[in-house]
Amino acid sequence: MSEPRTYESQANCPVARTLDVVGDRWTILVLRDLSWGRRRFGTLHESLRGISANLLSERLKRLEEHGMVERVFYNDHPPRAEYRLSAKGRAFIPVLLALREFGEAWEFGPGETPARPPIP
Repeated sequence: MSEPRTYESQANCPVARTLDVVGDRWTILVLRDLSWGRRRFGTLHESLRGISANLLSERLKRLEEHGMVERVFYNDHPPRAEYRLSAKGRAFIPVLLALREFGEAWEFGPGETPARPPIP
């Protein structure tokens, strides 16, 4: 697996620093699903069709390392965990909502038309 993409030359830019954490493929969708209340690995994996289990595990681990996700064990034998957004992760929800609003206004699936005219 390749190293995560970083924007070291842009260390003074808060957008670039944020992309260092959430800019990898699937990461924002993992955060989206966690914000929707999906907490167990299997549920996330099922929802995120197309992501491998290894990649999902890697994304969750990276988000946990950056303090956006917390892993909480709910069973000892066998050990089972749930993933939840931390306070930092919950602070990202407005970004997710802004992405959704942008997508609804500007990006359309096959056969879809704008629900409202885009803002000029």
